[in-house]
Amino acid sequence: MRDLAVTLIVFGSLPFILKRPYIGILMWVWISVMNPHRESWGFATTFPFAAIIAATTLLSLVLTKDRKGLPITPITLVLIAFIFWMNVSTVFAIHPDQVYGNWNRVIKIMLMTVVTLMLLKTRRHIELLIIVLVFSLGFFGVKGGIFTVMSGGQYRVWGPADTFIGGNNEIALALIMVIPLMHYLQIMTEKKWIRHGLTIAILLCAFAALGSYSRGALLAIAAMAGFLWLKSSKKLVLGMLMVISIPILVAFMPDQWTERMDTISTYKEDSSAMGRINAWMMAYNLAKDRPLVGGGFEIYDLEVFGRYAPIPTDVHAAHSIYFQALGEHGFVGLGLYLLLGFLTWRCGSWIVRHTRKREDLKWAYHLAAMVQVSLIGFAVGGAFLSLLYFDVPYYLMAALVLTRRVIEEQLKSEARLAGSTFADIARQDVPALTPTASKTLQ
Repeated sequence: MRDLAVTLIVFGSLPFILKRPYIGILMWVWISVMNPHRESWGFATTFPFAAIIAATTLLSLVLTKDRKGLPITPITLVLIAFIFWMNVSTVFAIHPDQVYGNWNRVIKIMLMTVVTLMLLKTRRHIELLIIVLVFSLGFFGVKGGIFTVMSGGQYRVWGPADTFIGGNNEIALALIMVIPLMHYLQIMTEKKWIRHGLTIAILLCAFAALGSYSRGALLAIAAMAGFLWLKSSKKLVLGMLMVISIPILVAFMPDQWTERMDTISTYKEDSSAMGRINAWMMAYNLAKDRPLVGGGFEIYDLEVFGRYAPIPTDVHAAHSIYFQALGEHGFVGLGLYLLLGFLTWRCGSWIVRHTRKREDLKWAYHLAAMVQVSLIGFAVGGAFLSLLYFDVPYYLMAALVLTRRVIEEQLKSEARLAGSTFADIARQDVPALTPTASKTLQ
């Protein structure tokens, strides 16, 4: 039944994708992030739904008469440079005969990220993207949260097999990232039942993240909570809420969970933590030897560790987005990746700064703020996970780029109508238009 349901949804969407290409992006995000076909047990498990949706979306992109240019911004230019450099490092990979599978997977993600930037245009498109991300990840959060509550936290929560978020650490980070997006939808909706439903979903996602027994997730939660409190205009209320709720969540977990979290301070006695440090040193030594291009994909084997790792026989995955970029794509690749993150953060700050006092743009203000909170969680949690190519952060990057474009277009239109300059409107030196005029622009 699940196989049939997914198949009907995907093939039923194809005519709509051909007519409205942005629907193809939403379907792609749903399939690639949630992987609903992995929840079935029949033919749909290995059916190439993503490839069919991608091909149909690209065809629709070619055929559509709608505006479809790629926004030329510092972020998109650095993204293209990063994609280019990944191809360069693939050409000079240590194991050129083994890299195709990973290269193919990564390039598909990057291609569809670029297509996302080309096809999503409006506030509605951006919010639909956020809704799809929340649904896709929230499904596992609600499911995992219920499991954690019913089992008393005795067993670990895992993600869907054979996906980016299949491991307990990976699903925990994904759920942490989706909580701020849920809060954004909660802020924006006027329907009480949706707000209450999202509150329950947020709590269950928090329980699921704790139930994963991920130490990196705990650090990511702490970083997100600290940043949220720092930026909040109601620090006292939020602080009291954190003081009350966090101990309750932690107290619910069993002793074995507390014992595992305690190993954060005694990492030198933990073989898993020391294995990660060994992998980080391998990546650093490899990059010193091959500073421009690194080792390419598929460098985590006895041959490479034997050449570059302090403990040659202790082979581990990168376990860090930063050391993964360094080891696979060299110092140039790491620099481009860090620059991409920095520019994305600045884009969010620009949106927050230029929409803070605008009631008609509060959606953009809250979206940018919550995406920044989500990215803080990824930046901290990702320091301990091999999630360099996890697609959700790239979609959030795209959401910020597109939101800024929508805001800039509105501010320019207002400047023309007000007989002022774009800079004046952007600095809030000129009063916002009346609600009627603003509605006309939209």
